[in-house]
Amino acid sequence: MPDANPPPTPEAGALDEAELRHLVELAPLIFAIMERDGRVSWANQVALDYFGISLPDLASTEPRGRLVHPDDVARLERERQKALAGAVAFEAEQRMRGKDGTYRWFLVRYMPLKDDEGRLVRWYGGATDIEDRKRQEDAVRRSETYLAASQTLSRTGTWAWRPGTDTMVYCSAETYRIYGLDPDDGLPSVAALLERVHPDDRQRTRQSTRNAERALEYRLLLPDGTVKHVLSLRQPILDERGDVVELLGTAMDITERKIAEQERERLRRLEAELAHMNRVSMLGELAAALSHELKQPLTAAMTNANACLRWLNRGDVDGVRQSVAMIVEDSNRATQIIDRMRSLYTKGGAAEREPIDVNVVVGEIMVLLRAKAVRHSISMRTELASELPSVLADHVQVQQVLMNLMLNGLEAMNETGGELTIRSRVDDDGAVLVDIGDTGVGLPPEGADQIFRAFFTTKVQGSGMGLAITRSIIEAHGGRLWATANAGRGATFHFSLPAAGAPAAVRSPGRPG
Repeated sequence: MPDANPPPTPEAGALDEAELRHLVELAPLIFAIMERDGRVSWANQVALDYFGISLPDLASTEPRGRLVHPDDVARLERERQKALAGAVAFEAEQRMRGKDGTYRWFLVRYMPLKDDEGRLVRWYGGATDIEDRKRQEDAVRRSETYLAASQTLSRTGTWAWRPGTDTMVYCSAETYRIYGLDPDDGLPSVAALLERVHPDDRQRTRQSTRNAERALEYRLLLPDGTVKHVLSLRQPILDERGDVVELLGTAMDITERKIAEQERERLRRLEAELAHMNRVSMLGELAAALSHELKQPLTAAMTNANACLRWLNRGDVDGVRQSVAMIVEDSNRATQIIDRMRSLYTKGGAAEREPIDVNVVVGEIMVLLRAKAVRHSISMRTELASELPSVLADHVQVQQVLMNLMLNGLEAMNETGGELTIRSRVDDDGAVLVDIGDTGVGLPPEGADQIFRAFFTTKVQGSGMGLAITRSIIEAHGGRLWATANAGRGATFHFSLPAAGAPAAVRSPGRPG
C-alpha cells in the first residue's frame, strides 16, 4: 500500500539547502551570514580559502582589523556601524588581505533579513573581487591626468563634432580654456565657438570646418579683447560608406609663437634699419675723404686733357692716344672711389656673399680714411700677410666692419695723434684674423665686452650702435669680434672670419668675444 504520509517533495524548480550551498560554493564570490550584531556565523569556502582562516576565527571580532587594509578600517567601520544601527543595506569598496599577505579591492554588500514585523533577524553579506576593475580605473585616471597635463603644457585642446549638428560631442578642459569658456556651462554649440573666432577669420574658419580641412590657422577674439592665435588640426572619422560621421580636432594656442615671430621680424627690420643708419652716419667723415681722393684723379684727368689738346695742335696722334688712355684710367679710378662710397650708404645694397680678399678691403678703407688721419696727425701702417686665404662674405658688410673699427681707432686719437696699425694673418684655426690697434685713450673701465652692447658709448654724440652692429655682422658670417687693452697706450680690436670653404669658427677657451 502506498505510504499514507509520503515525504514532501520540493516544488518544481525549487532548490533544497544542499543545492543552494553547492551553488554558493561554485560562485567565485565571498559569502557570509552574520548575526544581528554583525558577527559572522557562516562563510563559504571561498572566503575561508582567501583569508586562510577558520570559521571560528573569522567569527571573532578581533581579526577584522587584520583582514581590512589599515587605511580603510576607520571609514569602513563608521559606515558599517551606521548600517547595523539602522538595519539598512550597506555597500562599500575596501581592500582585504589574503592569506598571501597582499591586499585586493572588493565591493562589499550587506543585506538585512527582517521578519514579518520588520525586526532584524540576520545579515547576508557578499564581497566581489574588483581589483582588476580598480587597476583599470586607476590606469584610465592616470591616462586622463597625463593627457590633461600634456594638453595644458602644450596648450593643445581636443574636440569632437558630429557634422550636421550644432552641439559639440566633446571638448577637453584645455579647449574650454583656449576659447575662454566655462566647462560648467556644458558642451558649447558650434555657433558659440565660432562667435569667439575673430570676425576677419570667421567665414574662412566656418568653411574650413565644413570641408573637414586638415589644418587651419585662425585668431580668436575673446570678450575681454584678448586676441589668441590658434592652429587647428582635424581628422575626419568615416563610416563604412566613406561618409564623415565625426570630426576630431585639436586647437593649439600658438599666440606666444606668433608674437615671437612678429618680434623677430620687427627686430630684423630694426637691425637692418640701424645698420643702414650706421652706414649713413659715416657720410660726414667720408665727405672729406671723397673730396680729397677724387681731387687726385680729377686733377690728373685735367692735366692729361690739356696735354691731349697740345698733342692735337701738333698733330701727334700717338700723343693724343696716350693722353686719352690716361684720362680713361683716371676717370675709372674716380668712378671706383665713388662706387665704394655709394655702396657704404646705399640701403639694401648688400651683395651676395662671395670670395673676398680682406687685404684688398683694408686698402679700400685706408684710401677713404687717409685724409682724416692726416688732419689729426695720425699715421696708418699695415702688416698684411702675403698669402691670406679669401673669406666668403658680403663685400659691403666687410667694408662696414673695417670702416667702423678703423674710425673707432682714429677717433680715439683725435686729440693726441698717434698710430693706427692694421695687421692680417691666419690664426691657429685656419681663419683669417685682422687686428686693428691704436695708441688712443684705451678701453673704458666698465670692461672690454661692455663696448659691444647696444647703446653703450663713451662718446658725447655717439649712438652706441657702431660696435654692436659690427659684432652682429661678424657673428652672422660665423666669425668672432673682441677687444683687448694694449700693454702701453690704446686698445686693439680683433676679428676673425672663416676662410672660404671652412666651417664657422668656434670660440677658443679664454678668448674674449
